[in-house]
Amino acid sequence: MRYHIDTIPVWDAMKLGGECPLCALRRRNELIDVDRFLGASVMEPDTRIQVNAVGFCAHHQVLLYEQKNRLGHALMMHTHLKETMGKLKPLLAQAAQAGEKSASTPALKRLMGKSEGKEGLKEAAAKIRAMSQSCILCDTIEEHTRRYAYTMLHLYKNDPSFRKAFAASKGVCLPDMAMLLEMADEALSGDMLRDFIRDLSAAMDASLSKMEKDIEGFTLKFDYRNADKPWGDSRGSLERTINKLQGWCLGEEPNPK
Repeated sequence: MRYHIDTIPVWDAMKLGGECPLCALRRRNELIDVDRFLGASVMEPDTRIQVNAVGFCAHHQVLLYEQKNRLGHALMMHTHLKETMGKLKPLLAQAAQAGEKSASTPALKRLMGKSEGKEGLKEAAAKIRAMSQSCILCDTIEEHTRRYAYTMLHLYKNDPSFRKAFAASKGVCLPDMAMLLEMADEALSGDMLRDFIRDLSAAMDASLSKMEKDIEGFTLKFDYRNADKPWGDSRGSLERTINKLQGWCLGEEPNPK
């Protein structure tokens, strides 16, 4: 595990006091990268080669489209489409050959799952599905996020003030909690590893317990008998709960910058 250590963005994200500093960093990089891919880099050969080979997922296609740079978007999609067509040709030929074998297989064998072309069709389908689901932006953002997660562990290990801030935080979302636990075993050891897991667990327990009370209060406000009851922290608790369990996906931006 080797990453360039850049502590300032991680500290800035922690100071936001949100439910997940890694979500804040992920969203910040997502918006920067969407803008970058439709900026000057759209004409850079290296960028075009990567986009042609990998493409974008549906979510990031929407974000790119919302930038309203139709020419830049169309230029990328044109060359990506051409490369995709080239990759599809052998897969369609494989599917046609497998279909012929399957069609000539007796009905009884097909019912028994012994179609000779079945595996060929499944293989072609799997490769086509993978082509439609790959995304260069997802890959780039994930790499950024893993780097920030490693930096967070580095800070926890080497900066007592960060350990204190982390212990007093709201923790992270569940997907990022899983990532931190996976990376912690390599980045930390001994008492430091035990302390990190203890602090992360305590922060998550406190955050989730409060969130459970907040969202219960939100549901109770729909009872007319509680119309005059103060909202407290229950307003926005539905969005916060979803984002805590899934990673940020809706509601207020986690990084207002």
